[in-house]
Amino acid sequence: MTVDSAELGVPAALALAATYNREVRVGIDRIWENVLDWEHLPALHEIYFDDVSLIDSGKWGWRVELTKARGSAGRPMVVELRIDRANARYCVRTLAGDGAGTEIWTLLEALGPQRTMIEARFYLPEHRPEKLATLGEKYRSSHACLWDQDEAMMMRREALSARARTRRKASGAPLALGPLCELRKRLPLIVEVNDEPFRLLELEDGALVAHGTICPHWLGPLEDAVPENGRLRCPWHGYLFDVRTGMSADGRGYRLAPAPLVAVDQVTGEVTLNPGPAYRFVPSAAPATTSPRSPGPRHRERRSAPERR
Repeated sequence: MTVDSAELGVPAALALAATYNREVRVGIDRIWENVLDWEHLPALHEIYFDDVSLIDSGKWGWRVELTKARGSAGRPMVVELRIDRANARYCVRTLAGDGAGTEIWTLLEALGPQRTMIEARFYLPEHRPEKLATLGEKYRSSHACLWDQDEAMMMRREALSARARTRRKASGAPLALGPLCELRKRLPLIVEVNDEPFRLLELEDGALVAHGTICPHWLGPLEDAVPENGRLRCPWHGYLFDVRTGMSADGRGYRLAPAPLVAVDQVTGEVTLNPGPAYRFVPSAAPATTSPRSPGPRHRERRSAPERR
């Protein structure tokens, strides 16, 4: 892309170490959404980062304190992202900590509804040619991994968002899963009830439970989440849910889609999934901690409607 460092306003003390180019299989609006999402850094990119704390944010971007992955050298970093939406570019600056002074400029070009070209330029406070080349290659390699993970997340969000728009009306019909002895051999099992995906699994105490496989925060994948201490953790933003109830396990006000009830016939051993009772939305006592452009929850904490007497 024909934009030089002077037009970007890169300080003269910084040298271009490398560039990274690729076509991303989502539209530019989805990329802007992802760029403004600071929350996913230590969860989706846990091989690089361990923790993130928001300092400030706004339409201009965000500023956070980032801690590198455990075992990595260097103190916590203060990182700022500023967007220039009009010119389809943004800059990530390291203000303090390891790599202080570094600027990473990313230029975007919309190629189509589901195609965007990106060009990342790594400007570093380093002028020794060999050192600059070594660091440049490290940045290129890490960015390839970061964009692989981001692209997969954005593509899933795009697909699930489109699917939600065509969701059919719930039928309420039970789903037969066969004899318990045979079903156990197939666990964990992904099923669909009323167009909503659920995973059926057996817990350590032998209980059979079903839980939603879509995180209500940003539609993250829970189908492969391993229950730990009775909780499921979303790999995108680290949100926690009770595997038995689907309720939030971290106080952030989200819950999984109401799961179907698992019923085992005590005579035949046949297992069926029955859509659960009616649920209603209940406003959260406090707003969830979300990124600036979070699309909001698909399911807030909800309670069963009171039984009629």
